[in-house]
Amino acid sequence: MALDICVKVAVGAPDVLGDCPFSQRVLLTLEEKKLPYKTHLINVSDKPQWFLDISPEGKVPVVKLDGKWVADSDVIVGLLEEKYPEPSLKTPPEFASVGSKIFGAFVTFLKSKDANDGSEKALVDELEALENHLKTHSGPFVAGEKVTAVDLSLAPKLYHLEVALGHYKNWSVPESLTNVRNYAKALFSRESFEKTKAKKEIVVAGWESKVKA
Repeated sequence: MALDICVKVAVGAPDVLGDCPFSQRVLLTLEEKKLPYKTHLINVSDKPQWFLDISPEGKVPVVKLDGKWVADSDVIVGLLEEKYPEPSLKTPPEFASVGSKIFGAFVTFLKSKDANDGSEKALVDELEALENHLKTHSGPFVAGEKVTAVDLSLAPKLYHLEVALGHYKNWSVPESLTNVRNYAKALFSRESFEKTKAKKEIVVAGWESKVKA
């Protein structure tokens, strides 16, 4: 039986998958585990009452597991791993936090109006930390040859970083960070990613209000 999942709809397109990286993380997990699922697209700026009834905080993604609606991508991914352990996507604990500060640094730099506030350097520092991890561990993924949960968390975030910074700041990951670039390429080329990614113009539109705030 297909799992029900509520995810963000694209702005201005009621039947197109939206740009939420946390929703995509869960969709990637379902795809990599080959679990059938049914998506319900939610307009997060005009949430339907039935959705607020199952998710009082109004957040996506939410997934129905064992008859209960569960929120928070961290919690959902953990429960999916417990309930459907094969194929395993468990990340060894020592690698679980690799790259975890990249998204926050990306958002700060994207919203920055001051070229001298250090936000670009802070992002490059986080990307260099990922580069050093990938350089010193056999890959191509964070925990080795196989994709694990940490990669599926990072993939949508790196995609947003590439698309949004490319559009709004004409910025891309420094060429010197070859391992990071190859890592992103390996993730973006996976069938699961192709099936679950938002279109670039939808990602751009999704960040517009935050960039102009």
